[in-house]
Amino acid sequence: MNYILFDGTVRNALLPFTFTRPVADIRVGILTIREKWEKYLGNTTTTLTEEYLMEKFPIVELEENVMINASFLPNDILAEMVSNLKSNQAIFQNDEVIAFFTNDSQEEVDFDTYEILEFSQECLKIENTWDIFSKNDLAIREDFELITEDRTSQPIPKSVNVISPENIFIEEGATLEFVTLNASTGPIYIGKNTLIMENSAIRGPFALCEGARVKMAAKIYGATTVGPHSVIGGEVSNSVLFGYSNKGHDGFLGNSVLGEWCNIGADSNNSNLKNNYEEVRLWSYETEGFAKTGLQFCGLMMGDHSKCGINTMFNTGTVVGVSANIFGSGFPRNFVPSFSWGGASGFTTYLTKKAFEVAKVVMLRRNIEFTPEDEKILEHVFEETKKYRKE
Repeated sequence: MNYILFDGTVRNALLPFTFTRPVADIRVGILTIREKWEKYLGNTTTTLTEEYLMEKFPIVELEENVMINASFLPNDILAEMVSNLKSNQAIFQNDEVIAFFTNDSQEEVDFDTYEILEFSQECLKIENTWDIFSKNDLAIREDFELITEDRTSQPIPKSVNVISPENIFIEEGATLEFVTLNASTGPIYIGKNTLIMENSAIRGPFALCEGARVKMAAKIYGATTVGPHSVIGGEVSNSVLFGYSNKGHDGFLGNSVLGEWCNIGADSNNSNLKNNYEEVRLWSYETEGFAKTGLQFCGLMMGDHSKCGINTMFNTGTVVGVSANIFGSGFPRNFVPSFSWGGASGFTTYLTKKAFEVAKVVMLRRNIEFTPEDEKILEHVFEETKKYRKE
């Protein structure tokens, strides 16, 4: 069967992260949503997303296809229902479609003519940017069970100070000596070819994905995910780094999400709790205003290729778009549009020519090419977000 993950209605609620990727490629837990579905289904997937993303994330349609709403995270029951879908069947939860069967001869999909299968069980669903960190605890636990089932961990080195070793899984090539791992509060997953430097203290749930590093004497609280080839140091709590991003120095990052190719300067900090302890409001691209999160703790949402200089301070509930460059003293405003250059004293436009030069150098350090497809996507984001910048 051919499986296609589609963005659904949540794409705008997940900006700035979906400016540069489909919903399916958001990382929450250990894996991306796509990787979760592919593991459960035992099959590859493609994507139905925004037209400007489709050159990099192409769709493959065959004679028979199952469309899956990528905002829903799979579990055993849901994956079985999806894999058993037949012609003219659809799975709904309340009024929202989770998956449906199509064939290439259908001109349109009319669910009134479908047999509706109701999914009444619980499953994780990503509907807002803050869900990525607030639901990361459960997502890590579910992914840990999925990834480690019927497998044996590499041995825990004798120099490691460990609590609840049965909740720790170490992949081949991982290096860790003289660190503390406390898995009594949740599982700890240490991926292939990772490095945890001496005197680091880590509490689960925690995921260190392939090729990622933890710097010396880092203090990491759950539920934190360090995506592939990312670097963390200092103090980190309940945060998700998608991949290839660096927060390698002292400073605090909490209740936050960083996209790919981000860099947090030394001694930079974000606030995750308002001084008056009120509910945090976060910039919404859907309403073009600040939306209630229902959360008391909410930090920094930073889109791909954005960076900040040393000693940067982010206020509670700050949203930074794609390819922003932030520096200087004081708190920048808590919505920084994509391709902004500056800080608390004001912003100018970060021109694409300069932004692309930096992106090429940054990606080349990891032996990854900044492709023409990447350039087209960022050009589109630049134009789409022009209205938010004072130009």
